[in-house]
Amino acid sequence: MKLKFAHQDLIMHPSGCLYWPSKELVMIADVHFGKIEHFRKHGSALPTQVGLKNFQKLNQVVNEFQPKYLFFLGDLFHSTQNKDWDRFASWVKTQRLNISLIVGNHDIIPKYQFEELGINVYSHYTSEKLYLTHHPETKDGFYNICGHLHPGYRLKGVGRQNLKLSCFYKKETQLIIPAFGAFTGHFLIEPEENEDIFILAEEEVLSLR
Repeated sequence: MKLKFAHQDLIMHPSGCLYWPSKELVMIADVHFGKIEHFRKHGSALPTQVGLKNFQKLNQVVNEFQPKYLFFLGDLFHSTQNKDWDRFASWVKTQRLNISLIVGNHDIIPKYQFEELGINVYSHYTSEKLYLTHHPETKDGFYNICGHLHPGYRLKGVGRQNLKLSCFYKKETQLIIPAFGAFTGHFLIEPEENEDIFILAEEEVLSLR
């Protein structure tokens, strides 16, 4: 779904990524690579295949948009290095992208290890009137795009059915994008009158309005 935000044309993708066509730039938040392996290490019986879905989704997005730039808006990794780090390092070496990471609260792997892979590391990034961060922030004269919240919305049916789905959450000067990673959970949003929700529904993005 196309979205006009900060006088820029953006595309909200059902994977949860955000594409900025004029810059050939893809934004992805909250992948949490290594989360499945982290829980498995501590005794949770989770299938490895769930974690591999993150790489499959990432490949699909890159293949579809063919971007020049890829920005991870924080929480790229869930905790310390594990098997997913080796998978990620191998993936990066196959790419011709310019990859950047805006550090999130879960990104405790040392900065130099990302830089050794050729990844730019920032605390925040500005381009045009867009201010890219991990946590929701405000900056005078700028529009914030961020992650961190893992926004979701609960759809309710007439027979007590309910379904929690990831969503893009748009405020007047802020756009919070969904968590990209599998097994990340949701922070349920109740939008105010002047706010918009765009729900991820399998192969499409739907406006709550």
